[in-house]
Amino acid sequence: MENQLAKLNIFTVKGVQMRTFHITWLMFFVCFFGWFGLAPLMPTIRTELALTKAQIGNIMIGSVGSTILARLIIGRLCDSWGPRKTAVRLLLAGSLPVFLVGLANDYTTFLLFRMAIGIIGASFVITQFHTSMMFAPGIKGTANAVTGGWGNLGGGVTNMVMPLIFAAIVGFGYSPAQAWRYAMIVPGVMMLFIAWLYYKYTTDTPNGNYTEIGHTTKNTKTDWSILADWRVWALTMAYAMCFGMEVTFDNVASLHFVDTFKLSQSSAGFWAGIFGFMNIFARALGGWVSDKVGKKYGMRGKGLLLAGVLLLEGLGLLLFAQAGTLMAAISAMLTFALFLKMSNGATYGIVPFVNQKNVGLVSGIVGAGGNLGGMLFGFLFKSSTITYGEAFTYIGYTVVAVAVIVLITRFKREPEGVAQPAASVSIA
Repeated sequence: MENQLAKLNIFTVKGVQMRTFHITWLMFFVCFFGWFGLAPLMPTIRTELALTKAQIGNIMIGSVGSTILARLIIGRLCDSWGPRKTAVRLLLAGSLPVFLVGLANDYTTFLLFRMAIGIIGASFVITQFHTSMMFAPGIKGTANAVTGGWGNLGGGVTNMVMPLIFAAIVGFGYSPAQAWRYAMIVPGVMMLFIAWLYYKYTTDTPNGNYTEIGHTTKNTKTDWSILADWRVWALTMAYAMCFGMEVTFDNVASLHFVDTFKLSQSSAGFWAGIFGFMNIFARALGGWVSDKVGKKYGMRGKGLLLAGVLLLEGLGLLLFAQAGTLMAAISAMLTFALFLKMSNGATYGIVPFVNQKNVGLVSGIVGAGGNLGGMLFGFLFKSSTITYGEAFTYIGYTVVAVAVIVLITRFKREPEGVAQPAASVSIA
């Protein structure tokens, strides 16, 4: 595509490409903030609504499970509507359950609202699609990893900030039962502001919006033959292991630290937030290394890198599961977090090249795989016979197994693909 950037300079907003780059990661950040805004407040919500471990597990499953279908649909809408209109409409619709979740007064209504909020997790597909439209092939992996990682950073910020907002509201004289409800107004307002920003300052492509360049749905017939491509499923499983584990940990971390190490809600939110804050560099690092390896060793090298970081993620999870002290748990968490987030970036360093005629659809399928992993992991955490530590152990072994599958998968560029051009990178 003409006018795609071959250089990433994060310190500028000049040009529609870099303007879109910053707005699209900010959009995903705000959606992630709203998506997991309730997670660090679950110790309070659990007490107020008298939730059982199984019910909390169902809430976790619902919050990520609803995103699976949404990501598949959003990927298709990006191909037809364009990422700009898709983002604005998702933000406007998604803000409603974020604002209204405070009306929930029992397990059932809270679960339904949590599922509705989960739909905004599909914003990730828009971010990856839109970034791929703006940058040249040789820099896509890095650009996608930075936007995805900085968007995921919302999960870390919300774990730290929402308990502070909660405490401030309590400080004004409101009860904890009222405070968690009012706290969710903050991400709702943020989503409305980003919808305006996205509409006003971005375009679908470097050359203009779909309506301006003559793009029609006739040009975007869905090619379901990609479902027969094993590489798509290998990437889907890989993303289930890394992003799936990420959203699972975002959901369960505060409860795990409160119950296992007897931390306060604010302290647990802080340490859970450190996990999310790794996204400020780790996912970008995975995409950047993927681009570098790809230039030297091609798609096979990208695949080997992904297998390697997945393996290290799995081993780190096993160490975390066995941690007997808070400091040991934090050390292991930082280890597996680094390689988990690098795996996220390395996965989407491959995605744009699997089938360049159906980038939105492939991105949607792989992205849905991440949420499928999170949903399946949720069943482990709802079980009354499996402890959280045992659940982390089982997940660790599963991640190692998928690393082996990725290792033996032959990744190569589609025959009609164009060789990657050289690219200069400036992300420091």
